[in-house]
Amino acid sequence: MRLAGSGLLGENDVLLDYGCGKGRVGFFLSHRVKVRTIGIEYDARIYHIAVRNQKSAVSGADTTFVLTRAEEYAVPPAVNRCYFFNPFSPEILCKVLSRVIQSHYAHPREILLFFYYPSDAYISQLMTMGELVYYGEIDCGDLYAKKDSRERIVIFQLPDYGFGQ
Repeated sequence: MRLAGSGLLGENDVLLDYGCGKGRVGFFLSHRVKVRTIGIEYDARIYHIAVRNQKSAVSGADTTFVLTRAEEYAVPPAVNRCYFFNPFSPEILCKVLSRVIQSHYAHPREILLFFYYPSDAYISQLMTMGELVYYGEIDCGDLYAKKDSRERIVIFQLPDYGFGQ
């Protein structure tokens, strides 16, 4: 996974994986770059599979899962990275980002938001949010023979302006 080699994640970071599914991204990143991960999943059946997978994962101790709706989850102050693989509608994305921004205002810190394979609707929504700053992209287009312009990780930032210090 290109994100692991980007230098944007490390052992001092906490990654919130929205729509984590069975936990694969969290397990991989925890093992590869030593980042702590929190996986959010609303489907109880899939959540229980992730928890079961956690017991046998090499990095299971660095990964936790929460069974909840993403738009209802209060983002912990330790979270400074968020990962999205188009887990929900743009309307829910707006509510989720509101929660992330609330956490950012309550506990100022840099937060990077990673959007893998983003839809046009996601990009449109992100570009209209004044708090977010476009940070860059990680091209993943060479991973598959079929060219797809969405095969990338688009990164946005909530900067730490130092107001809380």
